[in-house]
Amino acid sequence: MRAGAKRSYSRMVWEQFARDRVSIAGLIFVLALFAVALGAPLLAGNRPLIASLDGHIQIPVFSKTRGVDWKGIKDSGRGWAIFPLVPYSPTEIDLEANLLPPDGRHFLGTDDRGRDVLARMIYGSRVSLSVGFVAVSIYAFIGVFLGALAGYYGGKVDVLISRAIEVMMCFPTFFLILTVLAFLRPSIYNIMIIIGVTGWPGVARLVRGEFLKQRKMDYVAAAKAIGASDRRIIFYHILPNAIAPVLVSATFGIAGAILVESSLSYLGFGVPPPTPSWGEILSQSKHYIDFAWWLTIFPGVAIFLTVTAYNLVGEGLRDAVDPRLK
Repeated sequence: MRAGAKRSYSRMVWEQFARDRVSIAGLIFVLALFAVALGAPLLAGNRPLIASLDGHIQIPVFSKTRGVDWKGIKDSGRGWAIFPLVPYSPTEIDLEANLLPPDGRHFLGTDDRGRDVLARMIYGSRVSLSVGFVAVSIYAFIGVFLGALAGYYGGKVDVLISRAIEVMMCFPTFFLILTVLAFLRPSIYNIMIIIGVTGWPGVARLVRGEFLKQRKMDYVAAAKAIGASDRRIIFYHILPNAIAPVLVSATFGIAGAILVESSLSYLGFGVPPPTPSWGEILSQSKHYIDFAWWLTIFPGVAIFLTVTAYNLVGEGLRDAVDPRLK
């Protein structure tokens, strides 16, 4: 009965969400971005998708064959090769081709070291999505755990956690992240952890409110009456009924984390080179803004569309979970 109810509720939320065409468009964009991130080696790279070398068929994009000039294999008469749509590695430097505008070889131009901008943007999507999901997972876990304790137990536990939330929310999050990163080595893992550790207060406050409301429900009293432990009541009974707003908040949080990572990379506190990042490409534009317009436009549009798409999905989920919020 419980499983059937859950499926029915999920189906109801999906049907409500699917009625919003704008949110569906955002979801399609997000899924397409996932496909690009997962299939990055198939879309951009200096290793062939498939090749014939001395009569043997190989798939170099998934192998570690070394010492082969794949781009010169046809001229050498040893075989043939089919390359990705963008036949350049995101870290491949060509100083003779630096700051080239978009053309038939480099569809989105090159950066100050001659690296293909499109290849770097394709691989940069991996960084953005990784930071967004890992950081939000960290602060969602912390926020749900602390918010559940505060809302369920109340009293001194609630006061202590609520004061901690208030103290954390007194500090501007972005400047707090900048301050901490100034004392650490630039690393994508540090960025994920710091965004995660500083982002939990909003989720904790949201979960606390849901638990304060849910703990007064009859099903909680019934669970206590049959001797269910606090842990079982919190995680098995109340949390499933309070998790929907958290999922909505997490969707908005991913957009925020991507924007924070891009801003940090733009300021030089983000992912260290040569790791490709949209914010790092955008950072280069500061030095060549008078003529290298492609270093500003393309990563800027990618960040804008990605953040907008996640926000649209978040708004659609919010309206589907609670239509009264429309």
